[in-house]
Amino acid sequence: MLATCTLGLSTMALAEAPDAVLPAYVCVGCHGTNGNSNGPAIPTLAGASRDYIIEVMEGFKSGERVSTIMGRIAKGYSKEEIERIADFFSRQAFVPARGQRSDPKLAGEGARLHEQYCEKCHAKGGTSPENDAGILTGQWTPYLRYTLADMLADRSRMPKKMKKRLQKLHRKAGDAGIGQLLNYYARGKLRGVDP
Repeated sequence: MLATCTLGLSTMALAEAPDAVLPAYVCVGCHGTNGNSNGPAIPTLAGASRDYIIEVMEGFKSGERVSTIMGRIAKGYSKEEIERIADFFSRQAFVPARGQRSDPKLAGEGARLHEQYCEKCHAKGGTSPENDAGILTGQWTPYLRYTLADMLADRSRMPKKMKKRLQKLHRKAGDAGIGQLLNYYARGKLRGVDP
């Protein structure tokens, strides 16, 4: 398995110190080369902030964040290994998911909702990893849909500020509003890249 996973890492990654890359070998099997996922239910890790990756992994490890398999995987890593994984993926370039469809009218409404409810933390239209909030624009839409559903159903913990804003958005705009946001994020525009 290690040989197979190694093929998913770039030459640049393999040139890095082995102890910085080794824990990430297992991740590329699902999360893709350098953390850019090809599977719509699996998020891209590349380019996310170090602190965000650590927080999510710790959430999986503690059970505060619901998962199908990540909770079991995260339990197998030490704090130091999680930090090395976060160091590696935070340094990789984020590549927006390719081939996602977006309805321009719904995306326009989603842009308005993003500006009103999400922009304060998910800056630059959801493309910034700053504020340790995760990159939304260009992320896989099915993954975002499942994650938001888990958060709205209290299956996964979210920061208080996000919970308040997401619940308010959902009360006012309902599932249609979530769909509009997802159409906005599906556009995938990031630093001039439009898949």
